Amino acid sequence: MDIATILGLVLGIGLVIGSILIGGGGLDGFIDTPSLMITVGGSIAALLINFPLAKVLGVFNIIKKCFLTKLPASHDVIFRFKEYASIVRRDGLLALEEKIDQVEEEFIKRGLELVVAGTSREDLTQVVETEINYVEQRHQVGKKIIDALASAAPAFGMVGTLIGLVQMLRELDDPSKIGIGMATALLTTLYGALIANLFCIPLAGKLETRTQEEVMIRELTLAGLLALVDGQTPRALQERLQAFLSQSHRSVEAPRSEAA
Repeated sequence: MDIATILGLVLGIGLVIGSILIGGGGLDGFIDTPSLMITVGGSIAALLINFPLAKVLGVFNIIKKCFLTKLPASHDVIFRFKEYASIVRRDGLLALEEKIDQVEEEFIKRGLELVVAGTSREDLTQVVETEINYVEQRHQVGKKIIDALASAAPAFGMVGTLIGLVQMLRELDDPSKIGIGMATALLTTLYGALIANLFCIPLAGKLETRTQEEVMIRELTLAGLLALVDGQTPRALQERLQAFLSQSHRSVEAPRSEAA
């Protein structure tokens, strides 16, 4: 679970609510059903017009990656493949079968199964790269939907503001209805700004970061699988995979791998 994402959301919501309470007002004055209908409902309607229903519904599974997905650390993947290389050098590729059931990450497990099955280097590269491309495309669609929501929410907030102003101007002769119009006018703008800047834009940025991290780990895995197929020594495999890391991380992680 990504603590930073949850902490950021809790902190942001807490600061907004806290500022309202410290200002001497209650939360009741900031809850308006028509404003929510315009901002939230209008934004969702715009998404359904812009994207297929299946894509809109699927974005929730992609958003979960911002909270729940835990990728293996790069140095752990390098150490693991170094261990696999030692097994292959000693006992052959078929000896990796005993290790496959111990692998938790599905994409690493599938890759090892292909290696043990004797898949050629070219076929292995094609299969894994296709999967990497699919992950990138799927995440790009999810990010595009979240970005669209980030754009739609403030726009519908402005629509609500205009509606509220029209209602207020039409009821100037009835002071009791001016408050309703003003509430709709101001709260829709507030809702739109909060949805965009506290939720959508940060989540889109986190999803992009997650995508880069996941693609890097999968490319690192592919390099490790190809090194196993090529029969490289554990030391040569380690040097090959450490090329994916920054120089500072190489100097720190290399002794760890050696010590292990």
